[in-house]
Amino acid sequence: MSRISVRGFAVASATAVTTVGAVVGVAAGSPAAASNDNFEATAADSTLLADIPAGQQAQVQTASLTQQADAQAAQASAAAKKSAEEAARVQAAQDAKAKKDAADKDKADKDKAAQDAKARELETEASRSAARTDFAVKSSYSIDEIQSIARQIVPAGQFQCFSHIVNNESSWNYTATNSGSGAYGLVQALPGSKMSSVGSDWRTNPATQIKWGLNYMNDRYGSPCGAWSYWQSHSWY
Repeated sequence: MSRISVRGFAVASATAVTTVGAVVGVAAGSPAAASNDNFEATAADSTLLADIPAGQQAQVQTASLTQQADAQAAQASAAAKKSAEEAARVQAAQDAKAKKDAADKDKADKDKAAQDAKARELETEASRSAARTDFAVKSSYSIDEIQSIARQIVPAGQFQCFSHIVNNESSWNYTATNSGSGAYGLVQALPGSKMSSVGSDWRTNPATQIKWGLNYMNDRYGSPCGAWSYWQSHSWY
């Protein structure tokens, strides 16, 4: 049997204190001598379990084991509570992320649907415009004539933005040339030869330049208003 200090039991448990006090009194041969002072002095001297009469040892051991079991149960309960709290925190974080991902996907889907609808609208309008852009070629055009052509090509809701860009780029001069960069025409295509994808008469026909400019703005910025928004921030597009 291991030699366990009675002082350890006395400090740890009130039950153990009572039991050990009784045992010490018995061991000393005088119950009256088992005062607190004597008990502490005896405990300080590390009275050992083996020194206690055999009949009292079981009580002392039971008190100690009960205390140990209670301590272990309390530790297990605290560990279980901490584990449950951590699991709940992790689950809450996962739920929040799942909700955010779902909301982001829903927004992305709605944005894409709106963009697709806008693209179809622009495509339809462009098709309609193409059907009415067979303009008679002239040797020269006034600004009013060029703007009239533009109104027939550019969708009504986008014309003002298109007009702002042309005003800033060329002041509606279809032969405007940038001496530094070589950019040419109403929308200052760089190089001007890019506009040949719409017509070989890109140098002299404002309708060809307008068609090319509209296609460019739609392809790169989604619309003339998208291009104008960019132009306002950068002074180019």
